[in-house]
Amino acid sequence: MPKLLTMEQKQLHLEITQDMLDCAESDSNFLNTVITDDESWVYGYDPETKAQSSQWKHSSSPKPKKARQVRSNVKVFLTVFLDFRGVVHHEYAPQGQTFTKEYYEGVLCRLRNAVRRKQLDLWAAETWQLHHDNAPAHSSHLIQSFLAKHNIPLNRQAPYSPDMAPCDFWLFPKLKMLLKGTRFESREDIMRNATAQMYMIPQEAFQKCFQQWQDRWKKCVHYQGDYFEGD
Repeated sequence: MPKLLTMEQKQLHLEITQDMLDCAESDSNFLNTVITDDESWVYGYDPETKAQSSQWKHSSSPKPKKARQVRSNVKVFLTVFLDFRGVVHHEYAPQGQTFTKEYYEGVLCRLRNAVRRKQLDLWAAETWQLHHDNAPAHSSHLIQSFLAKHNIPLNRQAPYSPDMAPCDFWLFPKLKMLLKGTRFESREDIMRNATAQMYMIPQEAFQKCFQQWQDRWKKCVHYQGDYFEGD
């Protein structure tokens, strides 16, 4: 959610974004080596937006009655890792699982296996790097030790900056918009449909997202660390 940043937060936002931008401008292959991730709830029913649920009617027709819709209690917790080519790895937390540092360590183990299987060039060259936010599980000593042990460089993200996270400003809104208004009766139905929608997104869309990400760094630097929305 948008947040009014303090001067210290703006400065950190600016410093981290400038570092990312410097890396991208000094190495044309930099963004091709970054794998970014985030987590989100996906609901069994998420109401349509007003635009989606609008109906054409004659000017003299009575206003249609609509019952108030709320999100379903059936939901799944999704973790997604993506790069400029598409989804590298995704998984759904077991029902009742809390997102702890121990759980996230297991997720990262499975990510490494996915990189070894799917991104042979990055794995062989040992050039891939991770980008995630500063959620407590992400920033824990356990995870820092895991990344150091496996020589995985980490690209930081400033606090309160979903505008600088591809999952937040692009993938999750896109995925949830595709699922809005459809009812899924079980966790399995949600997972099957969410996964299908994710993997139907063309590679060109991921490439465009990563270009937008770099453009956002430039805007952040231009506006001296201010939070902004849109492209």
